[in-house]
Amino acid sequence: MGKLQEIKKALKESANKNQAKILSSFFKTGPGQYGEGDIFWGIKVPQQRKIAKKYSTLGLTEITTLLSSPIHEQRLTALFILVDQYKKATDANKKKIFDLYLKNYRQINNWDLVDLSAPNIVGEYLTDKPRDILYRLAKSKNLWQNRIAILATYALIRNNDFKDALAIIEMNLKHQHDLIHKAAGWMLREIGKRNQKLEEQFLKKHYRQMPRTMLRYAIEKFPETKRQIYLKK
Repeated sequence: MGKLQEIKKALKESANKNQAKILSSFFKTGPGQYGEGDIFWGIKVPQQRKIAKKYSTLGLTEITTLLSSPIHEQRLTALFILVDQYKKATDANKKKIFDLYLKNYRQINNWDLVDLSAPNIVGEYLTDKPRDILYRLAKSKNLWQNRIAILATYALIRNNDFKDALAIIEMNLKHQHDLIHKAAGWMLREIGKRNQKLEEQFLKKHYRQMPRTMLRYAIEKFPETKRQIYLKK
């Protein structure tokens, strides 16, 4: 049995039907919802990480195959392996992983898949490179490309590099989807942890036009009195 088949077998053995029902509802897999058609086996993230670690040397071709699976946990496990490989990769292999990731964005199609991988691959890759790709992703009509663009800036924010994050958040002020509002508000909050003055400069300029969810996420850690000032204006 090859490594790919071993991974699928290990994941299948960890499946839980009751958990699968809960996750299918939580990740909105019903008709017309953002995760429509996604299939869950009901495997908890720590177990997926454990399996990913065991098979961390899986080849990129096999990872791509796993990433093309209709099973959510197989795709997430593939991403965990990619993230682990990226951390240890040479510059040339980091480029290969980055390219593979963006080429397969259609398979990175739920918020957990994006959030647990985009900062650690796309964001990390771009820390010392031009960020034009982030703006192309942000302008895309694809929801998940939009979220990848926002979450990738988390790696930049962690390096106290805020310019592109703020620009991309500003591009999304009129986005129609709640998942983008939440992601943008979250990144604003992360900026505020490092530079509250800068976050408040952005808020004072935009909070009146900002979606309510985005604002609430952005000011979540503010003192209650300050939160209410923003919420009541």
